[in-house]
Amino acid sequence: MGHAELLGLSMATATETATDFDVARNDSFGLRVQHILHGNPVLGPLAVLIVAIIAFSIVNVRFFSAANLSLVLAQVTVIAVLALGQTLVILTAGIDLSAGAIAVFSSILMAVFCTRAGLPGVLALLFGLAFGTAMGALNGFLVTRIKLPPFIVTLGTLTMFFSLNSVISNSETVRGSDMPSIMTWTGNSIPIGGFRLTYGSIFMLLLFGLFFYALSRTAWGKHVYATGDDIEAARLAGIRTSRVLFSVYTIAGLLYAVGGWILIGRLASASPNVGTDYNLDSITAVVLGGTSLFGGRGSVLGTLIGALIVGVFRNGLQLGGVEVVWQGFAIGLLVLVAVSLDQWIRKVKT
Repeated sequence: MGHAELLGLSMATATETATDFDVARNDSFGLRVQHILHGNPVLGPLAVLIVAIIAFSIVNVRFFSAANLSLVLAQVTVIAVLALGQTLVILTAGIDLSAGAIAVFSSILMAVFCTRAGLPGVLALLFGLAFGTAMGALNGFLVTRIKLPPFIVTLGTLTMFFSLNSVISNSETVRGSDMPSIMTWTGNSIPIGGFRLTYGSIFMLLLFGLFFYALSRTAWGKHVYATGDDIEAARLAGIRTSRVLFSVYTIAGLLYAVGGWILIGRLASASPNVGTDYNLDSITAVVLGGTSLFGGRGSVLGTLIGALIVGVFRNGLQLGGVEVVWQGFAIGLLVLVAVSLDQWIRKVKT
């Protein structure tokens, strides 16, 4: 073999070696990112939120004003509370399509109790919360005792609750001025610097703090994750999975009812004609927040960030003059990207 052939062979070998090195380096970088996102699912949504805020602030200087940011937080408060309950359900590998229906029906019940029935505001509020909890418990009973799939159960109760909502309200809106002040209290706000923070938003943040602690520091929270990750393994480990699932749907019902109370304050009324998009919006916030639709992975902090992403995108696109139909398109695209990213993260090799 001549010198030229040896030189060519050496160069080819060197090129192949360099190519293999580049591939290995790229693979190792991808794996590092995959492991980081698997261990810290909040980082991805947080990065999206920061980039979105910066981008929309550049497009329209009004976006980053205190008044507009206060508006964004007020707008996402109801969805965030519903998404909090939805997170608990999805962590157990379930789904709840009745979230919006329970919230709206609870708000109508509260309004009817304190106007037509003449109950004191506090009592009407407690009854509304109790009925919302009972609606969640019905979902839990059908899932755990009758062994129906969560999708079918909540699809059925979605229709039931929206129908009862129309019957109880006579398809009429109850004005906030006709209700005791406690019913619209969550819509009141306090000034903090240039911001105006509603009591509903403050209450929402406290709820997220409470459930962050419950899921990360209590045995119940660990059982929720274990049930969603592998229900059969959790059962063999001694976890009463049926009890866990029932508690999750029941607590979710209570949270939806709280969302209904905040909704009254937000609208200064109780209307049976709202909430048609709340179910999908709550699921969207959970998915964008990094919680896996397959259960066992995610956090309520991510859900809060996901709700803010939805609010930031809608507000920013609106300020940018984008039509409503394309705003929905953008949110839908975000969901597809988030689910695809979740599938990729779940493939990580530990």
